[in-house]
Amino acid sequence: MYGERLERNMAELTARLYELYGSRWDFYKILSRLEAIMRKASDSRPAYLREQDEDRSSRPWYLNQETVGMMLYVDLFAGNLRGLVDRIPYLKGLGVNYVHLMPLFDCPEGENDGGYAISSYRRVQPGLGTIEDLRLVAEEFHKSGIRLVLDFVFNHTSNEHEWAQKALAGNKKYKGFYYIYKDKSEVDGWNATLREIFPTVRRGSFTYLPKKREWVWTTFNSFQWDLNYSNPEVFLAMCGEMLFIANLGVDVLRLDALAFVWKEKGTVCESLPKAHTVIQAFQYVARIACPSLQFKSEAIVHPDQVIRYIHADECRLSYNPLQMALFWNTVATRDTRLLTLSLKKRQAIPGGCAWVNYIRCHDDIGWTFSDEDAAQLGMDGYQHRQFLNRFFTGRFAGSFAAGEPFQLNPTTGDCRICGTMASLAGLEQAERTGNGEWRFMAVERIKMMYAVLFALPGIPLLYAGDERAVLNDYSYRDDPLKKDDSRWVHRIADRGPASGFRYASQKEVEASLREIIAARKKEPMLGGQDVFFYDTQDSHVFAFRRGTVHVVANFSERQARFTIDAWSKDSTDLLSGRVFTNSLPQELDSYEVRWLKENI
Repeated sequence: MYGERLERNMAELTARLYELYGSRWDFYKILSRLEAIMRKASDSRPAYLREQDEDRSSRPWYLNQETVGMMLYVDLFAGNLRGLVDRIPYLKGLGVNYVHLMPLFDCPEGENDGGYAISSYRRVQPGLGTIEDLRLVAEEFHKSGIRLVLDFVFNHTSNEHEWAQKALAGNKKYKGFYYIYKDKSEVDGWNATLREIFPTVRRGSFTYLPKKREWVWTTFNSFQWDLNYSNPEVFLAMCGEMLFIANLGVDVLRLDALAFVWKEKGTVCESLPKAHTVIQAFQYVARIACPSLQFKSEAIVHPDQVIRYIHADECRLSYNPLQMALFWNTVATRDTRLLTLSLKKRQAIPGGCAWVNYIRCHDDIGWTFSDEDAAQLGMDGYQHRQFLNRFFTGRFAGSFAAGEPFQLNPTTGDCRICGTMASLAGLEQAERTGNGEWRFMAVERIKMMYAVLFALPGIPLLYAGDERAVLNDYSYRDDPLKKDDSRWVHRIADRGPASGFRYASQKEVEASLREIIAARKKEPMLGGQDVFFYDTQDSHVFAFRRGTVHVVANFSERQARFTIDAWSKDSTDLLSGRVFTNSLPQELDSYEVRWLKENI
């Protein structure tokens, strides 16, 4: 089987590698070494993964309406990896069968960017267990029908990684794994065209190493050293790490910060053509050595660039940051026009691919909508982002949100937003004040967002704790290692039923979500990719069609009205069981959602 896959894919892999390294005298030696790495990895695949590699299902699992995802931190959710095995019944009971474990590989103590500074791709953080525990989790997940998702942090390593330590010791080979310069003018030349990602951490994209009197490229934090993919030794080494992780029992690798992996002087060094070439080369390596492995892109870039990473040769799965940002924009403005316009333009993706749709995640919220789309509706993109920042940090009159600013840029005043779904949606403010009307609206707002999310094409992804409507935890401000990173406000320990519910409203949210998940799993029309977005007469209403299921949602507290003349039959709401006459105008209550299936 390996030989057939090699013959089928090696020409395409060679073409990508030739684009990257074809000018080198040892190019064919590079190919030979890579083939040996792939062959060894293929021979080492566990039996159950080999079975998956040969699966020829007509519809991929990620296009099935029964696929429901969750992302979680092992320690916050279960204590450690063995504890995670004990939580499998909770996941199955909720309906979750795709689980993304947040970074769990060895990383520096103290500051480590939430685990995204990797010190070893082959050791687990000691507090979580061992690499054998991770293998056990993968095996138990597969027995329970749960897909395992891990991060592949391949743009950078931590400064404590063996490669970085050898570079610090002066090893010429490993200095070539990174961008290290003695000449400050060289650094300034690069910085002139780069944007600052974490301006409150460090100005520019390089960190000075005083003991070495050298500068090292660090796009993100100073302890995260960018890898130099213009060096084929880096690509070969990272292929070895990727295949080791895949053979642990991983179904999906989330490609972290993939837009940054290729650098060229005089450019912004983001989403360059050869960044795509690098990802495609990894894709062909996986097709040869571990073909059931899927890639998921994390491209927090302009909406028009996100789509460029989504196709069979790169990532068949992709986060949908536009949908996420526009959900929050819409609940703030109560105006669905930007959501409708943007998804009409950008929801469609190549066949055989799928969005991963989410409302909250481990990270902050960046306002990644298109300024061009906003301008089409008469909005100034910059000013609108400033409004959203004020709204979701509670600095706008009438705001229901309780969020924290993240990475406030002292020059531009720009920032991003942190907080749990429930706190951003108003439940924290309602419970803090004891206001019953606000509580009702917050709960209905949360239920509405979930009902819309689970009806869109793609994999719906929950962030652990949000299904139980947990509120922000501000204790991070008292921790010296966390106080400067407001994302910890929503990275909260929550052990499910053992944690109980503080408020009845939280229990109501979870019960409603369970009903929504069950309804989605029963309806085949909610699988696949097809979707048609309606223009509605009322700007509070968002509406789309999935086959014979018409989804309508009121994104406001006020009653809304809609009529869609294309409907020829009466329909039954899959969420409530009520029957509606489609030819008549319909009224939607505050934050009401209907999944209207045509009666045949």
